[in-house]
Amino acid sequence: MIEQSQLLNTKIQDYPFLDCMYNDTYFPEKLVDKCMNILLELSYNIETEKPKSIEELYKLSHSSTNKLNDLQDEFFANNSEIETVARECLARDFEFISMAYGFDADIEELIATRDW
Repeated sequence: MIEQSQLLNTKIQDYPFLDCMYNDTYFPEKLVDKCMNILLELSYNIETEKPKSIEELYKLSHSSTNKLNDLQDEFFANNSEIETVARECLARDFEFISMAYGFDADIEELIATRDW
């Protein structure tokens, strides 16, 4: 588990990730925590791998998106799902991460591998 405070980017350290999911009881907190860790892991990977192009960033974001895809069954098992509210929340946070690290990325391309 990556701690937000361990990341180097101060914008990332202070950002309220997934606040729209945490504030909605439809989404189980333990699963939102897993989503949060995936986003923090993406930030960590950007910091350590230092992608030099938008294509390299997209590879990292697609890997994170695939990990979120893998959580679908857990959401269903908890009478929840990654639906419109969650999709918008996650997309916003992916966009924030890319901007915080200096990329002007296309939101849809960042999460292009999603099945939610």
